[in-house]
Amino acid sequence: MRALRIFLIIAVVLGGIFVAADRAALYFAESEAEERVTFGDAGGAGSTEVSIKGFPFLTQVAGKELDHVDVTVKDVRAGAAGHEVRISEIKAQLRQVTLDSGYSTATAARATGTAVIPYAALTEAADEGVTVSYGGDGKVKVTGSVQIPLTGKAVTRSVLSTVTLVGGDTVKVRADEVPGEGVPGLEDLVRKKTDFERTIGGLPDGLKLEKIDVAPDGLEISMSGSDVRLAG
Repeated sequence: MRALRIFLIIAVVLGGIFVAADRAALYFAESEAEERVTFGDAGGAGSTEVSIKGFPFLTQVAGKELDHVDVTVKDVRAGAAGHEVRISEIKAQLRQVTLDSGYSTATAARATGTAVIPYAALTEAADEGVTVSYGGDGKVKVTGSVQIPLTGKAVTRSVLSTVTLVGGDTVKVRADEVPGEGVPGLEDLVRKKTDFERTIGGLPDGLKLEKIDVAPDGLEISMSGSDVRLAG
């Protein structure tokens, strides 16, 4: 009995040491990953948080595959063709994340997530003098001023617009209707201000935008992908 008690005590102590070592290694790996994982323009990004799930962690590392990793990136600068769009937050859930032999790159077999673009960011991304806000009932409200030819008179119009995804990476804003008030060419002038497209560039390869929901706080964009490269 005394030998059994000693064995059990040793097992508990060794188990405690293993758990402590496992958690320490996990903390270090998460910290390192936060320095490497990037979305959008790395120079313009804010904070990155990485959470590696599953226990034990060390056995996952030994097999060079992590079952489940959650990534949250705040204040991401993304865009293309000279236009920048600020994403306030990206949350991604990654599955079967394979590490390379030097642990410098990682690729997720599957990834899902959401990105939030606030209306202030849409205003920043629109043409000068245009503001974008929530229009209710799944629409956005776009306001802009134009000058009527010949008269030089400035008029300001607000329109309710539909937001759609184009080509898996572009946000398109188009007015449902523009009041022309019988002024020739006024609708085209207003649309040149209020209708616009912005490409969300810089996302990891393999990750695509899938769906947009117009919410009171901004656009909520669902995304998913396979073989998504995360670092390196």
